[in-house]
Amino acid sequence: MAFELFQKIRERCRSDSLERILTLDHQRSSTVPQNLKGGSSQHPKGDDPQQHKEDHSHHQKRNNAAGEEGGKLLSSKYCPNTDVTPDWAEFEGCFALDMMTVDGKTKLKRSFFAELLDILLQHVSVSESRTHKVLDFHHPHQLQEMMGHCIELDENGRDLEQILSDCKETLKYCIRTGHPRFLNQLSTGMDMIGIAGEWLTAVANTNMFTYEVAPVFTLMEEVLLRKMLSFVGWKDGDGIFAPGGAISNLYGMLAARHTRFPDIKTKGLVGLPHMVVFTSSHSHFSMKKSASLLGLGTEAVVYVDCDCNGRMLPEDLMRRIDLALAKGEVPLMVNATCGTTVFGAFDPIIDIATICKTHNIWLHVDGAWGGSVLLSERHRHLLAGISSANSMTWNPHKMMGAPLQCSAILLRQKGILHDVNALGASYLYQNDKHYDVTYDTGDKAIQCGRHNDVFKLWLMWRAKGDMGFESQIDKNFRLARYLLNRIRERPNFKLMQGPNVCFWYIPESLACEEDTDRYQVELGKVAPKLKAAMMEKGSMMLAYQPLLDLPNFFRVAISNPVLQESDLDFVINELELLAKII
Repeated sequence: MAFELFQKIRERCRSDSLERILTLDHQRSSTVPQNLKGGSSQHPKGDDPQQHKEDHSHHQKRNNAAGEEGGKLLSSKYCPNTDVTPDWAEFEGCFALDMMTVDGKTKLKRSFFAELLDILLQHVSVSESRTHKVLDFHHPHQLQEMMGHCIELDENGRDLEQILSDCKETLKYCIRTGHPRFLNQLSTGMDMIGIAGEWLTAVANTNMFTYEVAPVFTLMEEVLLRKMLSFVGWKDGDGIFAPGGAISNLYGMLAARHTRFPDIKTKGLVGLPHMVVFTSSHSHFSMKKSASLLGLGTEAVVYVDCDCNGRMLPEDLMRRIDLALAKGEVPLMVNATCGTTVFGAFDPIIDIATICKTHNIWLHVDGAWGGSVLLSERHRHLLAGISSANSMTWNPHKMMGAPLQCSAILLRQKGILHDVNALGASYLYQNDKHYDVTYDTGDKAIQCGRHNDVFKLWLMWRAKGDMGFESQIDKNFRLARYLLNRIRERPNFKLMQGPNVCFWYIPESLACEEDTDRYQVELGKVAPKLKAAMMEKGSMMLAYQPLLDLPNFFRVAISNPVLQESDLDFVINELELLAKII
């Protein structure tokens, strides 16, 4: 359905006099490369309609079927060999300025955007196709040399023919983050409605600081924030969309500091006691970065021990707070992480909130990854006690699948964001406007200009509703359990604890050395070698990392809505295959 919609848009962009058919090399684009077959030479199960039985709702079945049908339509018409140059002769000698004249040259505009839409549809189709690579890897110096003809900026502008070529060439070498076997980040996949929302946002091209320039989007932001706050359990809270989870965490620490020492806004940190922030040893690095930016210093961040699952230990938090108080330090904030970056662990909010209440400490919850679990009736218990927090970070661009970037900072108490950030710039925030100026929300933000990250999420929520997102979150957990069970069956895989699927691949040559001194060192070399091999081959992308004293291991965090069990089977088989050649 989504692909058909985009096709209709494309056809309406064209006039009859400008319609033409591109020369395509379908045979090459639809052939499965031998090096992508992984551990099996059979057709991927993900293309088998029976596989869709795992999707329990009728809504999901329709979406998946539409996606497959759309892929077939596009592979036959809109998936040319990317090495074939389309016929763009009509754009030769035409420049951007020609589309900005008074008459607008409507036919030129329509034709240009129709061709651009073709390029985008090709990328969407290839990105979601299991018969295509996740990436065509080149080292930086190689890619620079290959793209040298189109990456440099010149004194004179290039014509529209070259601009279209630049767009096509750019996507050719991009990582296909919508590919079912791209599992490298917490944010994966391509939501068609979200993409449509991002396109409309670009066309509207407005700023989010005042109602007068963003009337519709300002109201949509209020609706979204009210919706998200209701899932947290705050009836009269506050919030704003921010450029990423790290900035949302910065807002949380800023709000905590302002609540405790409001005069810092005008007088600075001079003469104040040393403030400290507590966070788990598995938490995101943005805690240190925020402390640095706010003048607390990175040494003000106190790391609390975790259990084997990566969850903060409340007893160690109490011990470290007592130590800080004994030294005359001020415990400013505790950060509880719900969905740690690596393990995906959820800190015990109820126990942490009790400690914070006892000592009057601000409780911030970094739910960048795990906040979306609130949408699932089955799994929201992982955030039990969230309504006791003072602030929360929530990134819909992760588990909910919204296009990057989409993050919100939510606060239990209204007015703090405005108090700490507002400066009342008179050229923007006049109090004598003819409408309700409480909708001029920009003064709550750190920055002035603020991108519209609202509409794409609003449109997705309209399309899916609460139930659609709940089904999506539940599927993520179901697939994670499936992968865990499959890995347990393989002797060369060793699982680690944590909701995210974290594991080592242990080659047979290393398995017999587990009790030796060199084992940890050699084990840490396996994941980087396998990662290099999969990128060179282009078959998939997984993330690896060390953690504290643990050597490099793989992490799979599931967020791509088109992911199926067969893709996870491929991951396991492909790792075993790659291990034979490293």
